[in-house]
Amino acid sequence: MALSIHKDSANNQMDSSKYVRYTPEQVEALERVYAECPKPSSLRRQQLIRECPILSNIEPKQIKVWFQNRRCREKQRKEASRLQTVNRKLTAMNKLLMEENDRLQKQVSHLVYENGYMKQQIQTASAGTTTDNSCESVVMSGQNQQQNPTPQHPHRDANNPAGLLAIAEETLAEFLSKATGTAVDWVQMIGMKPGPDSIGIVAVSRNCSGVAARACGLVSLEPTKVAEILKDRQSWYRDCRCVDVLSIVPTGNGGTIELMYMQTYAPTTLAAARDFWTLRYTTSLEDGSLVICERSLTSSTGGPTGPPSTTFVRAEVLPSGYLIRPCEGGGSIIHIVDHIDLDVWSVPEVLRPLYESSKILAQKLTIAALQHIRQIAQESSGEIQYGGGRQPAVLRTFSQRLCRGFNDAVNGFVDDGWSLMGTDGVEDVTIAINSSPNKFLGSNYNASMFPTFGGGVLCAKASMLLQNVPPALLVRFLREHRSEWADYGVDAYSATCLKASPYAVPCARPGGFPSSQVILPLAHTIEHEEFLEVVRIEGHAFSPEDVALARDMYLLQLCSGVDENAIGACAQLVFAPIDESFADDALLLPSGFRVIPLDPKSDGPAATRTLDLASTMEVGSGNARPAGEADLNGYNLRSVLTIAFQFTFENHTRDNVAAMARQYVRSVVGSVQRVAMAIAPSRLSTQLGPKSLPGTPEALTLAQWICRSYRIHTGAELFRVEATAGDAILKQLWHHPDAIMCCSVKTNASPVFTFANQAGLDMLETTLVALQDIMLDKVLDESGRKILCSEFSKIMQQGFAYLPAGICVSSMNRPVSYEQAVAWKVLNDDDSNHCLAFMFMNWSFV
Repeated sequence: MALSIHKDSANNQMDSSKYVRYTPEQVEALERVYAECPKPSSLRRQQLIRECPILSNIEPKQIKVWFQNRRCREKQRKEASRLQTVNRKLTAMNKLLMEENDRLQKQVSHLVYENGYMKQQIQTASAGTTTDNSCESVVMSGQNQQQNPTPQHPHRDANNPAGLLAIAEETLAEFLSKATGTAVDWVQMIGMKPGPDSIGIVAVSRNCSGVAARACGLVSLEPTKVAEILKDRQSWYRDCRCVDVLSIVPTGNGGTIELMYMQTYAPTTLAAARDFWTLRYTTSLEDGSLVICERSLTSSTGGPTGPPSTTFVRAEVLPSGYLIRPCEGGGSIIHIVDHIDLDVWSVPEVLRPLYESSKILAQKLTIAALQHIRQIAQESSGEIQYGGGRQPAVLRTFSQRLCRGFNDAVNGFVDDGWSLMGTDGVEDVTIAINSSPNKFLGSNYNASMFPTFGGGVLCAKASMLLQNVPPALLVRFLREHRSEWADYGVDAYSATCLKASPYAVPCARPGGFPSSQVILPLAHTIEHEEFLEVVRIEGHAFSPEDVALARDMYLLQLCSGVDENAIGACAQLVFAPIDESFADDALLLPSGFRVIPLDPKSDGPAATRTLDLASTMEVGSGNARPAGEADLNGYNLRSVLTIAFQFTFENHTRDNVAAMARQYVRSVVGSVQRVAMAIAPSRLSTQLGPKSLPGTPEALTLAQWICRSYRIHTGAELFRVEATAGDAILKQLWHHPDAIMCCSVKTNASPVFTFANQAGLDMLETTLVALQDIMLDKVLDESGRKILCSEFSKIMQQGFAYLPAGICVSSMNRPVSYEQAVAWKVLNDDDSNHCLAFMFMNWSFV
């Protein structure tokens, strides 16, 4: 009997595990369930059998196996699709690299031929066969051949399409010789390694007239879509102010010729903006490739005369353009060439490196175009997901509007309504006013969207030269430590004046209130070279009358160029006040900073350098620099910093707002100079001495409260007072070897540090100003937080508690160990709780 039961059980197991052939109706039913839930539970599978009669003859275990196999097939399908995509990319990249190799081989052959010819000429000259051709003249003639001078052409009739087509065909031939030939001596930029996921191959010119850059890359968009994106230059070229197509001429070969006038912004207040009068030719090649090439129309090239240039300097586009080739299996291979003569002699000598650098041109124009196309390609494929419910196109528009508004403020064009205001006798800060803001804000904003304040917009701007300050490092510090340079009162004025019914703020209140910032990421580009974020500024009022003003504010902020390894890239921090729930068409009035390198980048500091002032301005306990480290391999870099801040004003407050803006920009300049001196990798930064001792009456009183409370609670003296002067206690507390710091005690908020002595600032790697941005729970590790929570009631009842050894974290995320800590309540003169004090003994960086 038992044997019979065992056999039946075995047969049932065999039947349930054998292969089952499903009918099309059963597969369709299972597929519907799989689309909703790829991994159903056991209960869901049993429910499926009960609800679907056509599955009643199938065991639950067999259905479980079907779903396992279905998930496995889906995984294999995705992996196969991914491998096919990678294979296509690698095939296209291999083709691109082989073509690049062929081009380099031709260039090598050309150089070998030139080298042999020059050797022969030198030997002939040294033998005395010629008397006029010296060795120097032979070398110079070889260099002149590299300059690729533009041939002189007779003037073509502006109304003759055949003449324009001749110019277009010459432009096409010269562009192709640069894109795929040896017309320009290209040198690959450092760090631009080719690969299926890299931006592409990027090279800059050497020994050619003007500045030139070239890039090759792969994108997953079709050639026609790529051409459409590239022709919309204002959508990706941040320095482009406007592009006007004044005439379109169709050609017999199916192409088009466009006569265009383009204006670009000046990057700084120290130079004039540029404009261009160009011919753009769009056509197709025999292999199916699309070509968009462009060049300036001048007296030497012929063609019609462009619009007059008054406030702009007319620059020249040498044959440039885009070669877009289709890839097998989809996508495109793009060749980009930008070749421009920016009329370098029209700018001050100190700024000429900015207009002579092919690397800066590559970053601002060539690489920017390729990055923009790759960004749109990944957004179209769904590879990038953004939060906040905003569409990628909307987020890109926010970035463009911030950059454009900042450029408008820096340049202050007269046709936008800007005019200069009189100075106060010092020319360091320029004040420009615009009494018709709707003119430069654009037609997107109607009168109801802009506050009816009966005034205008005022811009205070300044430019200065910096020495030995890495732009990326400076902008990163300005972004992460806003309290080092910003003023809460000025921020409050800027925020409220953009509201429809602002509360009464007649003018900014320099000094304001203490504040802290929280950065909320919104979007970033795929290469992480640009960040769009919302900054929440939290104000803390000290008196009841300040509560109405000390409230949270929000900024929309764009940060770019913070990668220290990027060559020739300018760093920028631009922000504008917004509402907490800002609309897609919200009014933006941007202000900010721009730092542009003027010299070629040399071996600079590592990207892991600290960004705090405390550890760079002094040699303190636990973070002393080794001898010679401050020199950092003789790092030497010049850069130009441009600052622009915009404010709204009413007509009767214009002069007061102008005076406030001028004073504020000067204070910001002073703060930036102090920050720049602190983070500059030079020996000067270690010779500035210790941080200044806070000498305010509040600091003196707080020091007395700290020492008196420690004595009351522990029965011991914190230290023995060695002098009788009024500030003796503060001085000894400030120079105490252990880290002593105070934090606020709030019932509904995280404790924030309000005071620290010199050792405490060293341990936290911050300054007194930036200290208020640091919260206690961010400094203590998980173990330290648990211990503090368990001892908190003891501290409040007994007045103090000793904490065991542990680890905390500085503001730069460096671990700090300490042997023991003590926490005690600080009582004021009324014996009420004022704050909590901590003393970390024998601390050191791990």
